[in-house]
Amino acid sequence: MKSLINAQIIYLCCEKSNLENPKLENRYVNDLKRLEHSYNQSVFNVSNWVLIIIAVFFLLLTALFVDFFISDKIDNKIILIIAAVIGGYMALNIGANDVANNMGPAVGGKVLTITTAVIIAAICEAAGALLAGGDVVKTVSKGIIMVDSSISTDNFRYLMLSALLSAALWINLATILNSPVSTTHSIVGGVLGGGLAAAGMNIVNWFTMGKIAASWIISPVLGGIIAASFLLFIKIKILNKEDKISAAKKWIPVLIAVMAAAITAYMTIKGFKKIYKASLIEILSYTISIAVLSYIIAKPFVNNQIINLKNQKKDIYTLFNFPLIIGVGLLCFAHGANDVANAVGPLAAIVSTFNETSEIAAKVSIPLWVMLIGALGISFGLLLFGPKLIKTVGQKITRLNAPRAYCVAISSAITVLIATTLGLPVSSTHIAIGSIFGIGFLREYLENPNKQKIRPGHKLNDTAEEAFAELDRRYKRKLVRRQFLYSIAAAWIITVPASALMAGIIYFVLSKLTSMA
Repeated sequence: MKSLINAQIIYLCCEKSNLENPKLENRYVNDLKRLEHSYNQSVFNVSNWVLIIIAVFFLLLTALFVDFFISDKIDNKIILIIAAVIGGYMALNIGANDVANNMGPAVGGKVLTITTAVIIAAICEAAGALLAGGDVVKTVSKGIIMVDSSISTDNFRYLMLSALLSAALWINLATILNSPVSTTHSIVGGVLGGGLAAAGMNIVNWFTMGKIAASWIISPVLGGIIAASFLLFIKIKILNKEDKISAAKKWIPVLIAVMAAAITAYMTIKGFKKIYKASLIEILSYTISIAVLSYIIAKPFVNNQIINLKNQKKDIYTLFNFPLIIGVGLLCFAHGANDVANAVGPLAAIVSTFNETSEIAAKVSIPLWVMLIGALGISFGLLLFGPKLIKTVGQKITRLNAPRAYCVAISSAITVLIATTLGLPVSSTHIAIGSIFGIGFLREYLENPNKQKIRPGHKLNDTAEEAFAELDRRYKRKLVRRQFLYSIAAAWIITVPASALMAGIIYFVLSKLTSMA
């Protein structure tokens, strides 16, 4: 509320100087409206301490749940309970941080309120995790380390505990600092650090690490280019036309069909990959069929919606709302199916060692109770702590509306498809954030052609005439907040080394404590 009052004071101070420039005045009014809108959106109007207490209560229930259902005959049962609690903590952090990438743009574009967004996302994430999360997971995340007989079962358990806890702590810190980070890279860093501490350099697959490092550049750049390309197309073909209504009738059904095709292919390749392996022919058949069907349905839908609309941009924006909501919901479903393994993969690996032979398997089955912890943890984390990052992603990087949010969603799907086809390593987090930055920089370029940068404040003009001439200069507007660009990029770069360092320290402490016991 304090920020809102400050913004209103700034507006009142600037109002007089802007009376001769209505366009500039409208920008201040719009900024105030968006700021007020963001402050009015909240899921729970309670203090952070209450939310933390609820989260702690969820973790206590997790511990009691495991203690009740797991037999007391199992040796070192306490390790299993601790692992389950840390897995639940990791799931909470995934929900708080990672889900913002899908829902943030829809909230920033005022297509959804934060409350509606987190409810839709929580349902879709949990459904994706439980229905399409799969029943088998690799025990060693992303092939980062190569486990052999040189690592004992106890050390393997400590390694996975260290990886899980370090990743959860890093994501928690990133959420507090308003930085959306890759949860996959966090767990990869944790496994890397724990592996180095447990068995040294030879255990690490450095080629895979190199591919992950490459994704720091590939993901955001590719996502940004694709999102900006779609936005440029929408501006040229629809929004900048004199007859926007006719242009919308022609092109929006096509754009809806393209989005439906991209999401269908994405869901077939990524969303359901753990329960159904589709062939290339099947993927193409599903994609083309859904695209044609979507176009047939979208054509009368758009024509019907457009009857009561005026020939102005704001009215045209509303035509993107419904397909955007469907798209982000499906992206959340696919995210839940894929990223639940980041929370429960190491936990499932630990559970698998409590068998008759105590052997370390390359792949393990995920018990239903383990998957349930991951699914509920992601949903609770989103409901309790998700709004903070959703606001950052949707409102603080650059200004979004429905068409721009549509471009982010379709870019997320298409970029993953291109990268998967070409075998390029990408991160869904980096793609989504890169898409938002790409849209912001395109807006800057289109709005500021051949405009001069503002002169440094300390530089004086040589003559009075020059000073008056400066008043008419058209200055360059920065439509992307650089502070978030730099802070998010820094968080991405240090995610793997930071989580690796913490995992190494945690593993060392656990080893010392157990040796002393």
